[in-house]
Parts: sequence; C-alpha cells; structure tokens
Amino acid sequence: MTTNTGTDKRIDPQMAKTATVLIVGALAVVFDTTIVSVALHTLTTELDSSVATIQWVSTAFLLALGIAIPLAGWGQARFGGKRVWMFALVVFLVGSVACSLAWNAPSLIAFRALQGLGGGLMLPLLATIIVQASGGRGLGNIMSVVSLPTALGPILGPVAGGLILGALDWRWLFWVNVPFCVVGLVLAWRILPNENPAARPRFDLLGFVLLSPGVVGLLYGLSNAGQQGGFTRLDVLVSVIVGVALVVAFVLHARRRGGAALVDIRLLRHRGVWSACVLLFLSGVSLYGAMLLLPLYWQEVRGFDALGAGLLLAPQGVGALVSRFFAGRLTDSLGAKWVAVAGFAIVALSTVPFAFVTATTDQWVLMAVLVVRGFGLGAVLVPLMTVAYIGLDRDDVPHASIITRIVQQLGGSFGVALLAVILEGALATSGSSGPLSDGFDLAFWWATAFTALGAFTAFALPTKPHRQP
Repeated sequence: MTTNTGTDKRIDPQMAKTATVLIVGALAVVFDTTIVSVALHTLTTELDSSVATIQWVSTAFLLALGIAIPLAGWGQARFGGKRVWMFALVVFLVGSVACSLAWNAPSLIAFRALQGLGGGLMLPLLATIIVQASGGRGLGNIMSVVSLPTALGPILGPVAGGLILGALDWRWLFWVNVPFCVVGLVLAWRILPNENPAARPRFDLLGFVLLSPGVVGLLYGLSNAGQQGGFTRLDVLVSVIVGVALVVAFVLHARRRGGAALVDIRLLRHRGVWSACVLLFLSGVSLYGAMLLLPLYWQEVRGFDALGAGLLLAPQGVGALVSRFFAGRLTDSLGAKWVAVAGFAIVALSTVPFAFVTATTDQWVLMAVLVVRGFGLGAVLVPLMTVAYIGLDRDDVPHASIITRIVQQLGGSFGVALLAVILEGALATSGSSGPLSDGFDLAFWWATAFTALGAFTAFALPTKPHRQP
C-alpha cells in the first residue's frame, strides 16, 4: 500500500467504524493530559503535599509518554495493532482506576506514570491504524476526524476539570476515564480486525535505550524550564544536553540499522514528513504554548477562577470543531500547503489582539477572536497530520506516526517552557511600574511570531494532493 491522498470525499462505512472505535478510546488519553492541570492546587491541599511534589503528577505522565511512544511501531509489527491497542487501553484503564484510589502523592505520581505508558502506545497507534485501514484514500477527510481529540483536548480538558472539581471530589478526574476505556475496549474487540503479523521483527534494544531516555531527557528539561531560572537552571541544561546527545546517538545508530531500527529515520528524507515535523513543532508552540498564556491572562489579569477561565476558552474549541467540516475536504482537493498556510495565518492574526489586551478589554470581543483562532488551529492540524503519510508504504506508516508524535510532544513542551520564561521575564521587568497585562503583551507577540513563522514554513509543504492510482 502506498498512502496518497485521494479526491474521494466519502468515508467508507467500515473506515468510519474503525475511526469511531479508536477515537472513543483516545478521548480518555487526550483529555487526561490536560484535565489534571487545573487540579494541582486541589491535589496539593487534599494530599497534604508541596507544589513541587504535586507537579510530578503532570510530569510523570509526560515522561511516561516519552518512554512508550517509540515502542508503538515495533509492538504493532510484532503483535498486531488490535492487540497492542487493547493492551494499551487496559493499561490506561488500570492506571486511571489506581489514580482514583491513590492514598498519597507518591502513589498518585506512580499511577499517573502507568497511565502515561498506556497513553504513549495509543497516541501513535491511533493515526497508524486508521491510515493503514484507509489505504491512503481521502486522508484529509479522515484526519479531520482523527485530529479532533488532539485539537479539543488542550481546550476542553481544563473546562472539564474545572466542572468536575466544582461539583465532585478530585478522584472523579480519573473515574471519568473509565466509561471511555470500557466502551473503547468492547468496541475494539468487536470491530477492529484481527491481525497475525507474518514478520516478527527483533526488538532494537540499543535503539530503545538511546531514543526513549533521550526523549524523556528533553521533555523533563523543557518541563522544568518553565520554573524560576528558565533555561539557565542546572537541571534543565543537564537534561537537555543529555537528551540531545542520546537522540543524536540514536540517529547515528538508526542510520546503520535502516529499516531494522526501532524508528526508521530514513523517512525524514520525504518532503512531506520533514516539513510536517517542522510545522508540527511550531504548531505545538502555537497550541500548547498559547494555552499557557490564555488561562493565566483570564485569571491573573481579569480575576477569573480556574473554572471561569476554562469556560472562557471554550469558544476556541467551537472554532476548532467548525473548521473540521472544511479542512479535511480542502486538504484532499487543494493539497496540504494552502490549507496549512491559511490556517497558520488565521491563528497568527487572531493572536495579535491578545498582544493589546488590558484588564478592561471587552471579554465578548476576545471570545469572538478565540472562535476565529480555534478555527485556524483546526485548519492547521488536519493538513499536517495528512501530508506526513503521503507517498509512504504501509510498513512506513507506524514510523511516521512515532516521529510526528514525538515532534509534536517536544514542540508543545518547548512552547510552554519558552513562553513561560518570556512571561516571567516580562512581568519581572514591568514590576510595579506598569499594569500586569504588559507582561502578557510581550508573550503574546512571541506566540504570534512563532505562528507567523509556521505560515512561512508551510510553503515548503507539497503543493498539490497526490491522486490514488
């Protein structure tokens, strides 16, 4: 199978069933990555712990993702996609139940890591199984559905977390995953096709020892860069340097191993793959980085609580949902290039108003701007997740999924760290001499600049869609 975008706008009924099965399971993972973010203060109080310790509830999940993501391709080739998907979903389900029963901070952190291991396997498998099942036809339309959880998770996760904390105990943050997992397991067992892989590749142990710790080192360093001291902190410098060294060592190892490597980096020779990776990194900055700034603006400058700030971000999710009706079809008919350029441009232009916000800016105007911004974000993710698979053979698809997922995770962590450092510096500089919103102005300008860079870089994407022969 060679994956090429087609012009057929229809989605095969069986393909729609497969996508539904996978999205139901993936929703729990994607929302869980952000739903806990609004609960850190509550967890600090309820578990009688320090902020520094509770922060590991999020960090442990993130690092476990980094460990598991590179294993998804080998696991699918060795055991079959359905088995690995159901195994990962069971791991995530057990981790969720265990989190809800945690008795102190260390136990919760350990169980969050278990969740992350399951989620790290599921995220790349989500795209891999659907792309392979589609045979490369109508990828834009398919990705408009597949990328929906990725776009809505960072936006609606904090809203859901705030609503749960407002009405229920913190343990329900994890119990809410159980229905998604149980239904996802039943549907996967009944609908996903069974696979009996003919080739059972050997496990690239050296590749795993180099790549997974390398990714974890980068993620850990970037997660700490958002704290006081920024990128000059010793733990940040050491983690990032070690992480880069391990990833470089893996690249050298993978070049010698070729297709037998844990992740086949030869795919980066494809224009669609490397250009998508660059843009997914930048989109991570635009999406996750700005999602640090927006809630803080509503809370620190406007005085809303966590739930209020989350609800005020809901319009961005509405915009992302609406754009799904157009982005997929336009990607299939026009190609990824122009859809991505337009999407990045919309996000950049709709971020500019936040660089001029004050404590009295009309909130209804800002909510309207967020609808437009969400529309642009949705239009960005669809073509990028589509173009990375164009022209690839079936066996290459899992490797492309892993590469793009790792890049997106790193882009999001880098964006959060960079904008946190910029915001902290700007607020320290303005001090008592100016309004609090002055610090946010500079941070939003940086977010705009990265998004504009994405619009410019999007011109490197393939111009026209490849047609199915």
